[in-house]
Amino acid sequence: MTDTVTGFATRPGAAERWIRRPVLDTPAATPFSARLTIDVTPAMRQRLKLAAVTRGTTVADLMRALIDAQFPDTVKEPI
Repeated sequence: MTDTVTGFATRPGAAERWIRRPVLDTPAATPFSARLTIDVTPAMRQRLKLAAVTRGTTVADLMRALIDAQFPDTVKEPI
């Protein structure tokens, strides 16, 4: 008999193999990102999703690009 019980609530072994790690080669995927939630109408959501699909990107990446275009980072990082 083993000490491991198989079933619904068992923990998988070797978590390093299945935990998704962020890809840090893009500006959008920084290790210290913050989540932003906004309320939009269903029509706005549909337009955003359609625009993202048409451009071959995600809604999140589309919104990041829009925010960067409208609110450029003018603050210099300390050296």
